[in-house]
Amino acid sequence: MSGKEGKGTVKDSSSQSTLGMDPFSDTLRRLRETVSSGQTRSAEFRVAQLKGLGRFLRENKQLLQEALAQDLHKSALDSDLSEIILCQNEVTFALKNLHAWMKDEPVAKNLLTQLESAFIRKEPFGLALIIAPWNYPVHLPLMPLVGALAAGNCVVLKPSEISKGTEKVLAEVLPQYLDQRGFAVVLGGPEETEQLLEHKFDYILFTGSPRVGKIVMAAAAKHLTPVTLELGGKNPCYVDDNCNPQNVANRVAWFRYFNTGQTCVAPDYVLCSPEMQERLLPALQNAITRFYGKDPRSSPDLGRIINEKHFQRLRGLLDCGRVAIGGQSDESDRYIAPTVLVDVQETEPVMQEEIFGPILPIMNVRSLDEAIDFINRREKPLSLYAFSNSKQVVNQVLDRTSSGTFGGNEGFMYLTLPSLPLGGVGKSGMGRYHGKFSFDTFSHHRSCLLSHSGLEKLNEIHYPPYPKWKKHLVTWALSSPSCTLL
Repeated sequence: MSGKEGKGTVKDSSSQSTLGMDPFSDTLRRLRETVSSGQTRSAEFRVAQLKGLGRFLRENKQLLQEALAQDLHKSALDSDLSEIILCQNEVTFALKNLHAWMKDEPVAKNLLTQLESAFIRKEPFGLALIIAPWNYPVHLPLMPLVGALAAGNCVVLKPSEISKGTEKVLAEVLPQYLDQRGFAVVLGGPEETEQLLEHKFDYILFTGSPRVGKIVMAAAAKHLTPVTLELGGKNPCYVDDNCNPQNVANRVAWFRYFNTGQTCVAPDYVLCSPEMQERLLPALQNAITRFYGKDPRSSPDLGRIINEKHFQRLRGLLDCGRVAIGGQSDESDRYIAPTVLVDVQETEPVMQEEIFGPILPIMNVRSLDEAIDFINRREKPLSLYAFSNSKQVVNQVLDRTSSGTFGGNEGFMYLTLPSLPLGGVGKSGMGRYHGKFSFDTFSHHRSCLLSHSGLEKLNEIHYPPYPKWKKHLVTWALSSPSCTLL
């Protein structure tokens, strides 16, 4: 664990915690003072923070690419496409729209409030905590950070200790670009994170596993702190008999093996008929060979498993079913080949846990109805995919299931659109962010009604006693359709 001592960074706190000290109290006290001062509420402060974040991304592009290569063996292009450019786009989008987002939102009024001003004001929650995972260690901390800063919050950012190279950059370099009166990076592992969660925050956004999500939510509940939980799960991918198997294989292989399968919205298993499986397997082999060559291990476009623990877990899953494609592994390089499993049983571990690696099991179903029943028997996934030449089939899957996001004949390209939110449902999470949805997530929507101090005669209608004429008048005024006159 590394990090510079300074106002914007709290170092790894394990040594301090053994002495019974709270390593976070001074930092949180400083940020609370800023919240109380109201400094972060102005548009000027928010714009300055966002511009600082944009400069960090531009001026440290190579440093971030090197850190991502160290952590996940990502190529420079992969780092740009899936991490840096998307964050830069999010900053640009927020800067372009911030003043419009911050404006009070007028609402419709009834006859009793026609002379008053009714609106929704978006104001910052106060002190926000963002806890990020290791699999996209630039994208997943900084995308929600854009929304939290745009909404005028002070922010504590907790990057993953597992992606050490990127954690170091975020801890040592990022605070130099932001006003540290309203921002801090804190470091540490599970023990330190639990200690951090003992403190009161005004909003928490966590990305990670459902198991840890429950811990975060329980800690937040002690302070009645609202949360957004971006969790995982097993994302189904239904492949209809009526489709081009090579087109499907190209798209599924790219999205499954992108970032070595370490993507929370990647397709986690395929549902198809035995006949489609026979057509799909050679198409998948063809796609894998075209994407990564005859020896995928030497491909610059295929990353590595994050650490030894996850490598061993994934290698154990290779014993499930039968390996139809791939299956090779090398512990010394944390390499697992793009793999497809067949003859898999629903009760096997590969179908019971989120895979989070370059392994794709195929389960056989006899019909669309059976596929939908299979999906609906399980927890609601973060993402769900359906491939078919028939729009009716795709729409049936969409209409008869529930998931955080849905892709019809497409993978997770929706992540490139700030106009679409990312968020789970049920065990795959709660809340949403991206684009304006991030701003709204980190903003308290305050209902406001401003009335005149005079004109008291008009208010007489509200007050008792209530003769028959007044009852009729009040009832009629309240029952009238809403009016948008402001």
